[in-house]
Amino acid sequence: MHIDLYLVLGSAVVGLLVGMTGVGGGALMTPMLVLLFGISPTAAITSDLVAALFMKPAGVLVHWHRKTIHTGLVRYLCYGSLPAAFLGTYVMHLMGQSALAEHRLQIFLGSALIIGALAMLGRTLLPTPKASESAIAVRKGATIAIGAVGGFMVGLTSVGAGSLILVLLLAVYPSLRNNQLVGTDLAQSVPLTVSATLGTLLFSHVNFSLTTSIIIGSVPMVIVGSLLSSRANGVVLRRIITATVLLSGLKYVGTPVGALGVVAVVLACGILALGLHSKSTGRRDPQSVVSVTESV
Repeated sequence: MHIDLYLVLGSAVVGLLVGMTGVGGGALMTPMLVLLFGISPTAAITSDLVAALFMKPAGVLVHWHRKTIHTGLVRYLCYGSLPAAFLGTYVMHLMGQSALAEHRLQIFLGSALIIGALAMLGRTLLPTPKASESAIAVRKGATIAIGAVGGFMVGLTSVGAGSLILVLLLAVYPSLRNNQLVGTDLAQSVPLTVSATLGTLLFSHVNFSLTTSIIIGSVPMVIVGSLLSSRANGVVLRRIITATVLLSGLKYVGTPVGALGVVAVVLACGILALGLHSKSTGRRDPQSVVSVTESV
């Protein structure tokens, strides 16, 4: 088994950013593998899914210890996400690995990244849930549907668990506290990832050398990043990463370079304006880092 040092270093950078900001690894790792290392979308997605199994359990244990997991929501999310994630991997298998299939998958991946970036942006604009001691009534149908949508996206593109599902949960359950929101999503994302990984192992070829390089680089640095998160300006980093994810998605779907440059300038101005506004009003970003393994 060949371990690529450059892949290990690249994965370490992604792991550090995930730990410091809470932004999901799926929206960072796969674009890095495809755009920087020239790895096919299929190989990048399957390897990222398998590697995610080694990043998530520690975060779940932390949230379980803090009692910030709503087990009722987890159960109904899994009812939708597990079969949908498996289906997503099967659809990727049906698409094949021809040049045309890889291009189509790249379009799907780009669309998922754009949706994920907009969801992350939307999450910062939505009101921050206030602490509530009242019991949350589970809306079974809506919760299963949320799990199904997010699970399918994860199975097909490896993106969606920590962005799309979080925002949909927040829309359906506005009284869910932020730590409960992330803890619940993280808890359901473990069986979701297991389902997607099983589908990947059954329907697709997994590059274990690539996967091992990702694990070696990312897992230790996620822990390091989480330890540094309280000392770093995660708010600014998270906004920069969100902008990067959006630009990556636009590049995947074929946006011209000139248009990408315009979007980059607009995003840079927006990040600067938000930073100045937050500084002038003395506001803190409500979406502080609460999990070292929140996955997009």
